[in-house]
Amino acid sequence: MAKALNITRDSYYKWIKRKQSKRKQENELLLSRIRYIFYLHKKRYGSSRIYAKLLKENTVCSRRRVAKLMKSANLVSIRYKRHRYPKNNDKPYKYPPNLLNQNFTVDSPDKVWVSDITYIPTKEGWLYVTTIIDLFNREVVAHSRSYDLKTENTVIKAFNEAIRKRKPKENLIFHSDRGVQYHSEAFRNILKAFNITQSTSGKGNCYDNAAAESFFKTLKSELLSKDAFKTRKEAKTKVFEYIEAYYNKRRIHSTLNWCSPKEYLENYYKNADKGEENTHQREQKEAV
Repeated sequence: MAKALNITRDSYYKWIKRKQSKRKQENELLLSRIRYIFYLHKKRYGSSRIYAKLLKENTVCSRRRVAKLMKSANLVSIRYKRHRYPKNNDKPYKYPPNLLNQNFTVDSPDKVWVSDITYIPTKEGWLYVTTIIDLFNREVVAHSRSYDLKTENTVIKAFNEAIRKRKPKENLIFHSDRGVQYHSEAFRNILKAFNITQSTSGKGNCYDNAAAESFFKTLKSELLSKDAFKTRKEAKTKVFEYIEAYYNKRRIHSTLNWCSPKEYLENYYKNADKGEENTHQREQKEAV
């Protein structure tokens, strides 16, 4: 071996006995933790989210170092190529105005809900998923999974579930695109019955409903592989598990200071309770 490498025998044995550098040892430990987080989240997290998780664990590193180690270990987060769908021609109908104007920042829960419908491919045909998201904490408040695009099986079903879970107060805005389900007479009457104000995206402008579009991009990137689901039933189960068990409860969100939707909402109510308690104590002191 020494002759083949053109080095002395003494140098060869020194090289064998040489210990790993401190940096290399640290990289191996860090990579093992990166692998754990990567596979724990089923290959859905890229370097940014893994870096955020490491910071929460008080692990000292940089995002660039995490990305470099992931690249060296061939840890690539899953991605799904978006399918392009044909646009429907608008019917002669006066749509409600766009009340958001691409302002997706909300200071409290149940002020603005955004909704959209997407298509999940299966070998049996399409599965249609309707979601209603609270802009405050990006939580999927409710969703429906159907085999057709009927209004009662998509938008109305999801809306009724959202009302049951949240019981919103007045002044709620419901925003969507110009899909026929959202502007059907049946759904508009339901919104009126609950005194909810309807808001609509501009014609063909996906950015007006970017929060809902972003969720579907995430859903498809992290849930769908190159091959479609075998059955609609399988797709229904996987979508339900992803939303209810993973996305709402565990998946950290960059716009939520790297908290999950559930964690962000819990922190809001904790801070609100503390504020009320401090106000009450201050009023008691003033009264004395």
